[in-house]
Amino acid sequence: MKRILYPMVLAILCFANAKAQNVSTRTNEFEVDFSDSKKLAYSTIPVINWITPVQETNYAQENKFKIRVEIDSDKPIKSIIINVKENEQAASRGSSSITPTEAENRHTVVEKSITLMEGENLLEIIAENEDGQKTVSYRKVTVGNASLADATKLDRTDYALIFATDEYDHWGDLVNPVFDSRTIANELKTTYGFKVELVENGTQSEVLKKIREYAEKKYKPLDQLFIFFAGHGNYDQTFGEGFVVTKESLVNDEAKTTYLSHNRLRSIINNIPSDHIFLAMDVCFGGTFDQALASSRGMDEETYKEQNTAEFITRKLTYKTRRFLTSGGKTYVSDGIAGKHSPFAKNFIEALRGRGGRDGILTLPEIYSYVEKLKIQPRFGEFGDNAPGSDFIFIAK
Repeated sequence: MKRILYPMVLAILCFANAKAQNVSTRTNEFEVDFSDSKKLAYSTIPVINWITPVQETNYAQENKFKIRVEIDSDKPIKSIIINVKENEQAASRGSSSITPTEAENRHTVVEKSITLMEGENLLEIIAENEDGQKTVSYRKVTVGNASLADATKLDRTDYALIFATDEYDHWGDLVNPVFDSRTIANELKTTYGFKVELVENGTQSEVLKKIREYAEKKYKPLDQLFIFFAGHGNYDQTFGEGFVVTKESLVNDEAKTTYLSHNRLRSIINNIPSDHIFLAMDVCFGGTFDQALASSRGMDEETYKEQNTAEFITRKLTYKTRRFLTSGGKTYVSDGIAGKHSPFAKNFIEALRGRGGRDGILTLPEIYSYVEKLKIQPRFGEFGDNAPGSDFIFIAK
């Protein structure tokens, strides 16, 4: 919420006997006392900024839930109240009050571990400054799976952003990237219900603009984003860095300014505000996306306890996901025979077509079991803000 200044002229326009007015936004509401126009003329409302969690609706596997909130106010903050409720109208299940010290009463950081009940919980934070101006902000947290009847009721969307290049201005053309990617895109749409966007033979600018579009999307807590690159890759021994080769990349580019570096990709993709991102790369030296390996395109199954689908999905998507799978390490990899897919893409497509077996849910360990026996061993790992226990799932329709 933006800080809003209420000048004296606004107070003059109000009825003299008016007590307060509530103004609502998507995440906050605030209460302004119009009874004292002189005080109001120089007052601003407190601003509540959620650091954790960012999303308005959240799912948690455990009852202990950590929050971190920053509160700013031009006027000293008198009190901060944290309530846990079932909904906005319900009475508080638990409450705690914080009185900021003089040193922190204009900028206060609240960091707490809160015990929530199974089911739906509403976290309410009320910040009041010394002039009596209040701001209220909410976050909804569903704990466990008691309130989730089945998977069809989960509010979630799966996105796929696929980049495929087989026609180059300066590098040799390839035969399978677009063919591979169209096949993968079709499987994701028809079998798993993904919203898919395919960018073919894109320049570096076009690739980055498209990623930016996805970085500006609004994602729900259970939404997922799958990103796939197919085409040439390059590794520079001097820079100790891997690169994606885009359509206009120069062959002899010592500065590598016409290439898309893995470092840049890691940073940009990590900052996309989706909690669950899986990156797959079928490019030469794709394994150098793993920073540990970096310091060609070229040529098994986890067991879970029986549980209903909704429980499984929410458990797998409880933790922030930043995982990657590449077609090789610090090596060239085969483009394959024209019209028959690259070796990596062929096995990846087989994994998708396997639909995750009996439960219809394909997980990352299951995908890896399809590709790990390739002659050039793929790399599977994590990057950025990945949380232990994270996963990315493909749910067959």
